[in-house]
Amino acid sequence: MNNIDSALSHFDRQQGSQDRGAPISFDAYLQRVVKDPEKGIRNIFQVFHDMVEHLVAPGVDEYAGDPESINFTDHDTSRLFVEGADSPFFADRLFSNRLVKLAENFRHGSLQNKIYIFVGPHGCGKSTFLDNLLAKLEQYANSEEGCTYETLWRLDRKILASFSEQESGKFLNRLSGLLDEYEFKQTDLIDAQQLMQGDEDYVEIPCPSHDSPLLMIPKEFRRAFIDDLFENDQAKWKIFTEKQYDWLFNEPPCTICNSLYQSLLERLKSPTKVLEMLFARPYRFNRRLGEGISVYNPGDRIIKRNVLDNNMLQNRIDSLLRDSNRVHYLFSNFAKTNNGVYALMDIKGHNVERLHELHNIISEGVHKVEYIEENVASLFLALMNPEDRVRLDEIPSLIDRIELINIPYVLDLRTEVEIYRNNFGRHIEDSFLPRVLHNFARIIISTRLSKDSPAMKEWIGDPEKYSSYCDSNLQLLKMEIYTGNIPEWLNEEDRKKLTAKCRRQIIAESETEGVDGFSGRDSIKIFRELYGSKAREGSLIDMKSLCSFFESREEWQEMIPDGFLDSLRRMYNYTILQEVKEALYYFNEEQIEKEIKNYLFAINFESGSQVVCPYTGDNLDVGEDLFTAIERCLVSSSSDTQTRLRFRKSTQKQYASQALTQELILAGRTLEETKLYHSLHERYVHYLKEKVLDPILKNDNFRRAIKDLEGENFRTYDKKVRDDVTFLITNLCEKFSYTRQGAREVALYLIDNKISDDFSSE
Repeated sequence: MNNIDSALSHFDRQQGSQDRGAPISFDAYLQRVVKDPEKGIRNIFQVFHDMVEHLVAPGVDEYAGDPESINFTDHDTSRLFVEGADSPFFADRLFSNRLVKLAENFRHGSLQNKIYIFVGPHGCGKSTFLDNLLAKLEQYANSEEGCTYETLWRLDRKILASFSEQESGKFLNRLSGLLDEYEFKQTDLIDAQQLMQGDEDYVEIPCPSHDSPLLMIPKEFRRAFIDDLFENDQAKWKIFTEKQYDWLFNEPPCTICNSLYQSLLERLKSPTKVLEMLFARPYRFNRRLGEGISVYNPGDRIIKRNVLDNNMLQNRIDSLLRDSNRVHYLFSNFAKTNNGVYALMDIKGHNVERLHELHNIISEGVHKVEYIEENVASLFLALMNPEDRVRLDEIPSLIDRIELINIPYVLDLRTEVEIYRNNFGRHIEDSFLPRVLHNFARIIISTRLSKDSPAMKEWIGDPEKYSSYCDSNLQLLKMEIYTGNIPEWLNEEDRKKLTAKCRRQIIAESETEGVDGFSGRDSIKIFRELYGSKAREGSLIDMKSLCSFFESREEWQEMIPDGFLDSLRRMYNYTILQEVKEALYYFNEEQIEKEIKNYLFAINFESGSQVVCPYTGDNLDVGEDLFTAIERCLVSSSSDTQTRLRFRKSTQKQYASQALTQELILAGRTLEETKLYHSLHERYVHYLKEKVLDPILKNDNFRRAIKDLEGENFRTYDKKVRDDVTFLITNLCEKFSYTRQGAREVALYLIDNKISDDFSSE
């Protein structure tokens, strides 16, 4: 019993401590509006924007300082679609930018009076996206941060009962006439009168359309009222000048509230006294009850009776005001989501009829409920498959009221990989060599991209120049652009050609991609098959295994672009080759610097001269021995004498005409800061890295030492081999995030497949 009492007591304290959102007076509401106008004055479109801004962290633009940046930012949408979700939705960079842009447009007051249809193929996660979005909107709208206020009338019995008998009789006559019109029985009248004699001090009448209390100020007086309410500050300027607040001055109140206001004004003869009966309460969203959010599936039947009322409340209104002809508490289902969200899950089945019904509502913002007009200002959302677009042609007059937002299969490889991590656990990366998991995602995405890209061809021209890094359709390069990355291997000319206009053209092509190829469900199924068949303890999945896996199924090969696997394998091989070279490279930087400086000074003198280099202080014997030793590194080890002489003369001319006169003397730079020095340094390091593979390729002991690294036999190798192997594995781990097992396997993969031979001419 003690445990039961303790649990109940603890629950009572917790539940009791929560803010229940009690109604506040209109005066108290105005104080909150003045204190924080952006929260106090906002409709559903502004709430939607504020939710996205609150839950989506500011985007990261890796090229913010680039004058050609198009603000294609990396938005973290995990708080919006992943955290706390039963079925997470992963928005790639392309779609998250579309969504954030849509929210920004809402904030600026544009793109309203439309239905926003998210179009995507089967298996792209449309339903999961909308479910998660609406769940977070409901949660946000019911929080203190996202709270908006709706109108609540509290009709004071004592005040309204203090009228003369003559006035009371007049209202009773009208009430009796209305009751006769609706064929109410006499007992109904008696019940209504008894309700009037209840113990409550007031009768509460909620606005069924969830209107803002500010809309109760008659529209013709609203601008002056707001002008008097605020000081002449920045907030007031924004309210009167920004389009997002147009609704505040242009929207009428709901017909019920307007009738109620006018009836009270006639009775009380004072707008101030009327507003004393006006209260504000938090607008509570509840999808399950259809309050604030209503979602309809194609199989949900159309409700035959779309007119809602509340007889008990109507009787109380009639009894209290005694003028029922003025206030009719009638409304439709659309009122329940006014200033909220009305959503259609797929435009098919009964939802096609619902779309037709929305025609006039979206166009005019008005819905007829029996003989009264009902204002509707909701956020209308829908989902649609590409093949159902023909449904829209059936309503040609609605076309200009439709905004289509594409939600295709994921085209951002980082997001695709994150989906695998979420479905199978983050430990899956431990079963792959670095980049192989991302290459799996690249293969999947290649089936979703168009094989012909006019924007990419216009930009790059001949893809053959990037054959080491890219495929003939330039899909691998496009994938990098879609992730927001501009590859370092692009030459300077193409980097300059990647203007803002060019980038926009490339990103624009994503609007027509992602509707074919492997679906999201397909990719999960294929990954499960790969992981189940290839992942083994003690070995890692490499590119050879990955490619053979996809080549084993004819139906998969038909979907993957011709030559893509070969290009992907070549790109991977080239990348790991460069990494291994970088990991083995440990030439003395000071020695490189000294040799380049001595060379740049010596080429200005005749052969046979003896000079002291002012940059290093070394005594130099100018001659072929000095020149040849370094030119084999700067030009080529196999270059002939004439080639080296041409290079020497060209370098001396650049030194004298540009480096010495313009950069050293005029600009006051050091020799290391000149363009010529940087160019020679890159040439020198490139040569050394090419030669750094010699101990791996020409010494069989090196391969065996890599295999025996973790065993007792490793001690049997000579010190030079042990040092080189240890240096290689350590650097691969530290510089490129390999595990020790991964570093060993990638080195063996490179040796066993003779990767360096494929790039020996490069």
